[in-house]
Amino acid sequence: MAVDPTRTWELLEQRLATTTNARHRVVLGVVIEHMKAEAAPDLDGLMATLSPTPDYHFWNGGQDVGPKGTEGVKTYYLDFLATRTNILEYELDRLVVDDHCLVTEGFLKQIYPGSYAAQIGIPVDDESADYLVVFRQLILWPVDENGLIQGEDSYHSGPSSVTKLSFDELPQEYIDLVHTPAN
Repeated sequence: MAVDPTRTWELLEQRLATTTNARHRVVLGVVIEHMKAEAAPDLDGLMATLSPTPDYHFWNGGQDVGPKGTEGVKTYYLDFLATRTNILEYELDRLVVDDHCLVTEGFLKQIYPGSYAAQIGIPVDDESADYLVVFRQLILWPVDENGLIQGEDSYHSGPSSVTKLSFDELPQEYIDLVHTPAN
């Protein structure tokens, strides 16, 4: 399978299982909850993990293009779901936690419909195919005194690889989302 969404929070759960610091457990727990809600997708559950005034920073070409405020973040997630690229795996190889922030770093693997990839400038040779697009990504997850995520500060490399997938490499969730005709 090209991606396994459950691997996204695997390293966090391993760290949570061995962490005795109560505040670090809160920080890890809310990010795990956020990741799982994003994968479900459960918009209400995801929004419940955020502070009342979330502030996202997505750094792209030196510019912050992240959504701001509750409505901005909610709109971002609704738009993200509409792209049908939400079947993803964040393969972490680094995790740092303190009382106020979690830092994750690894390879973000997403499956893109070829037509959407082409629309946003990712080079593909067949817009009717599906592609595994991999980015190197670092996210800072600041957490407030109430144990809620204040936003995401995200930095990525741009695509490090783009690979055309065969139908049998696609996870069932993606097939259901992208390739099953609406009833």
